[in-house]
Amino acid sequence: MLFEFDSDQRLWQNTVREVTAKECPSSLIRDVVDNDANPIQIWKTYVSLGWTELTDPDTAVELAIVLEELGRATDPTPYLATMTQFAPLSSEPIDPEQPGTAVFEGVSASRDGNGWRLDGTAHRVLDGDRAEKLAVVTSAGVFVVPAADVTATRSPIFDPVLHVAEVSFDGVRVGVDQRSSADPARAMDLALTGMALTTVGACQRVLDLALDHVRNRKQFGSLIGSFQAVQHKAADMHLAIERARALAYYAALTIAENDPRRRLAASMAKAAAGECQSLVFRNGMQLFGAMSFTWENDLQFALKRAKAGELLLGGAAQHRALIAEEYRATQL
Repeated sequence: MLFEFDSDQRLWQNTVREVTAKECPSSLIRDVVDNDANPIQIWKTYVSLGWTELTDPDTAVELAIVLEELGRATDPTPYLATMTQFAPLSSEPIDPEQPGTAVFEGVSASRDGNGWRLDGTAHRVLDGDRAEKLAVVTSAGVFVVPAADVTATRSPIFDPVLHVAEVSFDGVRVGVDQRSSADPARAMDLALTGMALTTVGACQRVLDLALDHVRNRKQFGSLIGSFQAVQHKAADMHLAIERARALAYYAALTIAENDPRRRLAASMAKAAAGECQSLVFRNGMQLFGAMSFTWENDLQFALKRAKAGELLLGGAAQHRALIAEEYRATQL
């Protein structure tokens, strides 16, 4: 495994960063929040640039670069759910015109003639209200279901840009042709890694905004960035982000290499990202002071995206427990 970007990957990172800065500025995020603007044009840009084609495990690192930059930009599209949750569970290539998502729990499958019947309610489904297709994980296998067959209701959450929904299945009938051969456990590795990278990107945005603020804000006649306490907080944020980023890209590398450590790496990445956002959230708000609570401050969008990334698909404590269990199992 290579633990540094090569020249092509560095070029890719710069390209993605330039695109997001142009196509997904904070003004657009505010338009989505305040005026319910439709971000469909950004999604079309991602499609035209080939970002929705990064579905092969060999491109896991390139996909990771995109996910981090989109987390940094507070991406308002269903890209994360489509590429890291739906795509690895679908047995067919994704249709960029039809974003998708995954339902990992809450739905049961029972035999119904030559097919199956799906029942249950799934909570906190990322982009469940605007996905065109859903990959549903059940004890009988994975089924790809059209959104028209289910009832999805968007749930109000603290991140006004993020779509999280409650999805109900009331006797949804699926046939053999809708059953996917994908491995849910392997798909979850990518879902966790993608969420970790999104959280890291949001944390980086918080640090960027905080550094810009302390370099320009004066107090008692001096830039507050010259105060040692402020520098220590910024340094702690940087170290936490670098650690979480390293683990997230390590997880992406294990996916690209089909390394057997991928399950453990994904949980490590998710746990580190969750712990990172906790420190970055606290220090970022303190460095901004009372300004951090104002609606006019763009800091809120990155903070909320980072916090949502911690809560979705299990928090740091849950994944720390999984890591400990994995290590105990290897010692028996």
